[in-house]
Amino acid sequence: MNIYPIFDKMLTRNDKESLLGQRGMMIWFTGLSGSGKSTIAIALERELQQRGLLCRILDGDNIRSGINNNLGFSPEDRVENIRRIAEVGRLFVDTGIITLAAFISPTNDLRRMAARIIGEDDFMEVYVSTPLEECERRDVKGLYAKARRGEIKEFTGISAPFEVPEHPALTLDTSKLSPEESVRLLVDMIEQRQGKHNF
Repeated sequence: MNIYPIFDKMLTRNDKESLLGQRGMMIWFTGLSGSGKSTIAIALERELQQRGLLCRILDGDNIRSGINNNLGFSPEDRVENIRRIAEVGRLFVDTGIITLAAFISPTNDLRRMAARIIGEDDFMEVYVSTPLEECERRDVKGLYAKARRGEIKEFTGISAPFEVPEHPALTLDTSKLSPEESVRLLVDMIEQRQGKHNF
């Protein structure tokens, strides 16, 4: 007699979400370098934490230095970079975690690939539409200046294109919206998608 007939079965996503009292989802921030993607993601993470929601940020700092540290910036490596991020993101989402990805991801094809891997129903694209002039004015890392001098090849917005998202769930222009205003709009969107899990 088998007393534990399901001992060899992994817990499901529903089990994880029930434990956490939340629904896993991916908020995918896309926009130019310096547009405010990471700043908004960090502020959103803090707000969600205060509301008792488990959240995880994926960005260039924790991905490029770790799982993707063997990738460069060739077209092939850029695709592989986003593919791996999406695969890691899917693991977090399937664990019931609200996952925030902050990557330039400059083309619609790249973002569509990410959505396919993660799952369309769990993928919310947020376009941080801050104008190039404002991103360049901020330029805390001096990247735009280097790109203008030709020291950085294929730099998005200068020597490589950025494709505006076709159907973003939300558009945020940080030259017009404060971080607090952006977070409020994001929380409203997330709350609607959380469904039966009320904040």
